[in-house]
Amino acid sequence: MRTDFDIYRYATVNSYCTQNKKMGLKEDDTTLRYRRAQSVTTAEDITEKEKKARRSQFDKPCHKPRDSLFSWSSKFTNFTGLVNWGFLMLTISGLRLCLENFLKYGIRVNPFEWVIVLTGYNEDYNHQYPSVILLIFSGVIPIVCLLVEKAIAANVISDRVGGTIQILIILFEISLPVIALNLTNQEFNIVGISTVCMVYLILFLKLWSYCQTNHWCRLAAKGNHSNSMRRQSLSMPNCNELDIADCDQNLDNDVTTGIVQYPDNLSLKDLFYFLLAPTLCYELNFPRTTRIRKRFLIKRIVEVIFGVNLVMALFQQWMIPAVQNALDPFSQMDYVRIVERLLKLAVPNHLLWLCFFYLTFHSFLNLMGELLHFADRNFYGDWWNAKNISIFWSSWNMPVHIWAVRHVYVPVTNMGYSKGVSAILVFFISAFFHEYVVSVPLQMFRVWAFLGMMAQPPLAVISKVFEQRLGDRWGNMVVWASLILGQPLAIMMYYHDYAVAHFNS
Repeated sequence: MRTDFDIYRYATVNSYCTQNKKMGLKEDDTTLRYRRAQSVTTAEDITEKEKKARRSQFDKPCHKPRDSLFSWSSKFTNFTGLVNWGFLMLTISGLRLCLENFLKYGIRVNPFEWVIVLTGYNEDYNHQYPSVILLIFSGVIPIVCLLVEKAIAANVISDRVGGTIQILIILFEISLPVIALNLTNQEFNIVGISTVCMVYLILFLKLWSYCQTNHWCRLAAKGNHSNSMRRQSLSMPNCNELDIADCDQNLDNDVTTGIVQYPDNLSLKDLFYFLLAPTLCYELNFPRTTRIRKRFLIKRIVEVIFGVNLVMALFQQWMIPAVQNALDPFSQMDYVRIVERLLKLAVPNHLLWLCFFYLTFHSFLNLMGELLHFADRNFYGDWWNAKNISIFWSSWNMPVHIWAVRHVYVPVTNMGYSKGVSAILVFFISAFFHEYVVSVPLQMFRVWAFLGMMAQPPLAVISKVFEQRLGDRWGNMVVWASLILGQPLAIMMYYHDYAVAHFNS
């Protein structure tokens, strides 16, 4: 028995065919056009008619085409309740782990021990503080670089000779912790020398930028471009065609007011401002804020104080026992227990990493920026939403990323090398310094940190494949998996090698 919908469809088809015959179309052409229209445009109309026909029936229909909420095709995105559930479960699991840790190891937190460890205090070496001595000496090397820059600007030495001297000074600066460890009789603590290596690495990157930026300014001065500046696109209603030159001169004077030009920037005040500023890239004129926000500053100070104590407490109470307990499974190559130790260490390590990120890139750098009136606070991007590894490395540490692009990637590509070669070189330099800050304090050369960084380019390709074939969520999951599992594996491997080398375990 035909329904109203069938009658309507039959009448529509007959009307359509009759109209095509009047237009001189053949029956085959009519059939072909009918099929194409049905599959593209008419199908939606038919569906709407079907819905109306179904709603007109007396069975009170309650079903319609729709997907389940967990299906990606449903386009449902409000999972706030599940996010709250996840945070609650993580909180409960964390509290249970804390109770288990306290019951098993007792209270291991000792704030005074960190002061002793950081300064390198040791009773066997006449109460000397080698780490503090090296940190104080780190302020001497920038002054030497400044003197060389002044000599080059005054034409006392040539640009080529001065550049060679600057390279030797910077290389000596980054090698000084290694020299102090191996050629002196001083006893360094691991935390103390790790702090020294980190400070000297930051100083190395800053001095590289300082010398290279001044070199660019000298090249511009030799090319008679020292006084040429980009004019702002401002409308000048008081200028007419007769006094354009005077208006241009006044505009240049307004723009250059308060702007430092080379070599006026070569001063101790300018240099030490850059060394304290929360950036690795030197400029002659940094963007400045007009005032210090007291409430903002107090919040950052509280966060730094609380965050430092939290990180130290978590490290003493949670990380050290977990790492120590992972030594035996690695020595015995018990793969099941290694995986169990790896997963157990992943939680406190990742929590510490997140605390370190917030403490460093938000609290501390914003604190320094506020004190120094430094206006550029782009210290990190939304790396937690990174769809692949490449996006993560270009957004989680913006000072290093901007430095690498400005002083390595762009200069290398300008030399004629491809973007791929430039990117590999950036990762190679990053891998070298990752190995530097680990192997030098431990006084043993291993390549785990270096290989971990050099594995990032192929891992980036894998994450892009996941992103393109399975969606953005899977690419983001690969990023998080590499962060959660990769770091504790490297920590356990280094600790195992260090324990075997120093404790004969």
